[in-house]
Amino acid sequence: MTTPSKVTLFALLAIPLTASSVRVYQTNSAGDQVDIIDPATNKVVQVVRDIEVPHGVAFSPDGTRAWISCEAENDVWAVDTKTAKLIRKIPLSGKPNNLAVSKDGKRVFISIREAPGAVDVVDTASMQKIKSIPVKGAVHNTYVTPDGKYAVAGSIDGKMMTVIDEQTLEPAWELPFDLGVRPMAFEKAPDGSTSRIFVQLSGYHGFAVVDFKTHKEVNRIKLPSEPGGSPAEGGAPSHGIGIAPDGKTLWVNSSYANAVFIYSLPDLKPSGYVKVGEVPDWISFTPDNKVYIANSGSNSVSVIDVATRKEIGRIPVGEVPKRNGTVVIP
Repeated sequence: MTTPSKVTLFALLAIPLTASSVRVYQTNSAGDQVDIIDPATNKVVQVVRDIEVPHGVAFSPDGTRAWISCEAENDVWAVDTKTAKLIRKIPLSGKPNNLAVSKDGKRVFISIREAPGAVDVVDTASMQKIKSIPVKGAVHNTYVTPDGKYAVAGSIDGKMMTVIDEQTLEPAWELPFDLGVRPMAFEKAPDGSTSRIFVQLSGYHGFAVVDFKTHKEVNRIKLPSEPGGSPAEGGAPSHGIGIAPDGKTLWVNSSYANAVFIYSLPDLKPSGYVKVGEVPDWISFTPDNKVYIANSGSNSVSVIDVATRKEIGRIPVGEVPKRNGTVVIP
């Protein structure tokens, strides 16, 4: 999924890769470990252990460090990506949810899922929390825009998206919604800025379209009703959204369908779907043109070939897998 908890995949494509240099981190929200998948074999090859209720994962731009939020301890873990060993735990102001790393790697922006709402900022050099930015409503997901100028926080309870200036560490503008704000994906304009944000919402089987430059919601797209028949989980019938590395398609999870729907870009026309496991919950793309879908209802990760739109594997992981992310390790 295009999310700031994730490495920018356009940048990944420019890096010479070996098969073993890419890893997919899969957090397990009802467990105490993070499973690390090798896309070359589609097997779990490492585990980050003893992290009770891990939530989000994001990576340093150079691929050497993973940042994982820990709900049980109200802290964020810095983990060495080669060894999967803990480097340090950094205390936060409250229970963390998803997180994102700045494009220059100097800061980590962490969602605080407690009232009245905040985004904590960690300095990666000192490994200390340097600020809590107040926002309206407890924050579920935080991202960094493609140009690295803004952090964008979404609140379920506050029904609010808050755009934060990364230089001043102050809110720049807000956009209220009628429903809670959940995962987002960011479309990059030709100049590298953000053109649109695709926003999933509580209780809505689809996504809203936000024009970043006008600060307005310009459309709301409902996912197809077929296939269907499965119950929505956690008030989020559509949870997990991302843009493929070539920027030509948007991939949107549906727990009603136990599938991921695909839309062409920029016209947002539906162009099919791929069935996955039960309750698909997050999306992460790899540089070799695969997408990994966390199936929180079946404790597995579906592997889809983006070009053929076929599920090519299903990997057993821990309890209730949700957020995931891809890293290239030097």
